[in-house]
Amino acid sequence: MNVISDSATMLRRNFRHTTRNPLTLFNAIIMPIVLMFLMVYVLGDAFSVGVNYADYATPGLIMTTICYGISPTAIAVNSDMTSGFINRLRVMRVSRAAVLNAHVIVTMLRSLAAIAFVIGVAFLMGFRPSASFAEWLGVIGIVVLTVLAIGWLTVAFGLAAKTPESAGLAAVPLMLLPFLSSAFVPAGKMGPGARQFAEYQPFTSIIETLRGLLTGAPSAGSAVRAVAWCVGLALIGYLWARASFKKRA
Repeated sequence: MNVISDSATMLRRNFRHTTRNPLTLFNAIIMPIVLMFLMVYVLGDAFSVGVNYADYATPGLIMTTICYGISPTAIAVNSDMTSGFINRLRVMRVSRAAVLNAHVIVTMLRSLAAIAFVIGVAFLMGFRPSASFAEWLGVIGIVVLTVLAIGWLTVAFGLAAKTPESAGLAAVPLMLLPFLSSAFVPAGKMGPGARQFAEYQPFTSIIETLRGLLTGAPSAGSAVRAVAWCVGLALIGYLWARASFKKRA
C-alpha cells in the first residue's frame, strides 16, 4: 500500500509540474499537427496509398504524437536524479519505485491527451475511420500499451543519461523512428535497406495494427506482433530503469 500511496503523491507532484509548464503538452500536440498539414495538404497527393491519405496517415501521426511527447519525461527523470531530489528521499519513508511509476503515469496521461487532440484535428482534415465500437476499444488498448512501453524506455533513458540535456537528446532516436516506418508511406515503396528496416522495426507493426482497426479491417497477425513488441519494449525499459535506479540512487 505504501507504493500506491507514495505513487499517488509523486503523481500529484509531477502533474503540478506539467500544469505549470504547459509547453510540454503544447510541443507534443503542435508538431504532429504541423506534420499533418504538411503530409495531407502538401505531400499527400504525391503518395499512392490506395485510400484517403488522411485515413492512412492518422495512425502514423498517433505514433508520432507519442514520440514527440517523451523528451520532457527523460529530462524530468534525469533532473530528479541530478538535482538531489532522490537523495532527499533516502531519509524519508518513501517508496523509490513510486518516483518512476509517477513519471510513467504522467507520460501516459499527457500522451493520451495529446493524441485525443490530434485525432480531433484529423477529423477536421478528412479523417473518416470505419472502426466499430469494439475496434475503437482495440485502438485504445494498443495506444495505451504503446505509451506504457515508450514511457518505460524513456524513463530508462533519463536514468542512464548524465545530464538533463543529454537525457533529452537520448529520446531523439525514438522521435525519428516513425519516419522510418510505414507511418506516411508504405514500406514497399521505400528504397532497399530502408524498406527492410521499416518492415521489421516495432513501430510499423503498431501503426499497421492501428490502421487496420481504424479502417475496420484488423489483422490478427499484425496485432499479435504489435502486442509482443509493446510487452517486450516495456519489459526492457522497466528492467533497465530499475537497474539504473538502484545503481544511481
